[in-house]
Amino acid sequence: MQPDLLHRYIFEKLDVRGELVQIDHTFNEIIAGHNYPQAVQALLGELLVATSLLTATLKFEGDIAVQLQGDGPVKYAVINGDHQQNMRGVARLQGDITGTTVPDLMGKGYMVITITPIKGERYQGIVPLTSDSLAACLEDYFTQSEQLKTRLWFATSTEGERVKAAGLFLQVLPVDKEKSQEDFVHLEALSNTIKDEELLDLDAQTVLTRLYHEDNPQLFEPQEINFVCGCSREKTINALVNVGQAALLADIEKQGEINISCHYCLKNYVFSKDDIKAIFN
Repeated sequence: MQPDLLHRYIFEKLDVRGELVQIDHTFNEIIAGHNYPQAVQALLGELLVATSLLTATLKFEGDIAVQLQGDGPVKYAVINGDHQQNMRGVARLQGDITGTTVPDLMGKGYMVITITPIKGERYQGIVPLTSDSLAACLEDYFTQSEQLKTRLWFATSTEGERVKAAGLFLQVLPVDKEKSQEDFVHLEALSNTIKDEELLDLDAQTVLTRLYHEDNPQLFEPQEINFVCGCSREKTINALVNVGQAALLADIEKQGEINISCHYCLKNYVFSKDDIKAIFN
C-alpha cells in the first residue's frame, strides 16, 4: 500500500505553487469504529485533506485544529494535526443525515482554524460556512486571510471496505501580480479537468504529468501523513487528578468502576477503587 503522502510542487516558469495530498490508512484509522454515515465520512475525509494542506501552506511548527461547528445534524467535526502531519479527528452528530452538502450537514455554522505554534502566539481564524462545499469555504478563508488567489479540489471515496481522500491545491505566488494571475488562470483551467478517480488512485507524479505535462511541475520530497491519537493511560490519570479523589470514589460506589473512552480512537481506560487510591497515594 502506498503511504499517505503530502507532495509540494512548483513550476519552472510559472508563479504558482501547488500541493497534492493522498490519504488512505490515516483516514481509515480516524473513522474506525465510529459508524459514521457515508456523508459524514466524506466530510471528515475532506477536512483531513484540508488540514494537511493548511499545515503545509501556513508554514509553522506546532499544532493545528480545523473545526466545523453548526446547528445542523452534525454538531461539529474536527481534525487535529501538527507540522509533522500527525493527524486525528472526530465528528459529533445531533440529528439524522439527509444531505451531503456543507449546509445540509452543518446547518448554519463556522469553520474555526486554530494554530498553536511551538514558538509565538496562538492564532485563530473564523470563517462562516456560506458555501456548499468545504473547498469553497477554504477558498474564502484564503481570500480573507492571505489575499492570495487559491483553488482547492477534493475527492473522497467511501464505498467498499476502505475509504480514501485526496486533494489538490493551487495558489499564486506574491511576485509579479499580472503574470502570476495569468499563470494561475492557465493552471486552474488544467486542474479543472482532474477526475476524482485520478486524484484518488494515481501516484502524484502521474497526476501532475497528466495535468501539467507542458509546464514542467517540479515535485519536492513528500511528507508522510500518519494517524496519531496521542491518548494514554498517563494522560487520563492526569485528567482524573483534577476531578479529585472523593468525587471519583463516589462514582465508583455507584458504577463499580470508572470507564473513560477516548473520543478519537475509542480506546477504553478502566480504573478500579484500588487504582484511584493508588493514584492519589
